Amino acid sequence: MKTAIHMIITLFVIGSLSGGFLSYIANWASPKIIQHRQEDTEKAIYTVQPKCKKTEKVKAAFELYRVFSESGDTLGYAMPVEGNGFQGKVRLMIGVTKDATELTGLEILEQSETPGLGQKIVEEDFKKQFANLVTNPLVEWIKGSAPEKKNQIQTITGATISSKSVVEIINTGLETLRTSLNDGGIK
Repeated sequence: MKTAIHMIITLFVIGSLSGGFLSYIANWASPKIIQHRQEDTEKAIYTVQPKCKKTEKVKAAFELYRVFSESGDTLGYAMPVEGNGFQGKVRLMIGVTKDATELTGLEILEQSETPGLGQKIVEEDFKKQFANLVTNPLVEWIKGSAPEKKNQIQTITGATISSKSVVEIINTGLETLRTSLNDGGIK
């Protein structure tokens, strides 16, 4: 009986110390994680909008950045969007023209797709398909053959679900952006 009580007290002390230590580490790391996430977002703006010289965060119901040329003309928008992939959340940065009819680029900000397969969505061969891609009608995916239309991309063999998820996330983001542009929800 004494041994059982001694073991319970020992486990309680070890568990409490471990939990407190993990809580301390999480509180210490949280601001750094937020800062790095924001830095990655800002860097991705210039990746998806290669002609961008200046950005401005737009007042909207969602995260959106207006991008400007060197002369101050509006080039379009950069928009972080996220949704479900095959393994978990996928967070993207998309660049679009100011009328939201063409993508200017795609960058994968965060993903947890299957190593060796779904993770191929971060490779340049996949991402470059989205540069200058027409978005009206919405982006489509095709499997096993080359794209025939200006709004199509080819899925990755062995990672079809991850590829389709990226297209779905982009289309959802585009619909949100277009609705706000048409309703005057972007200031």
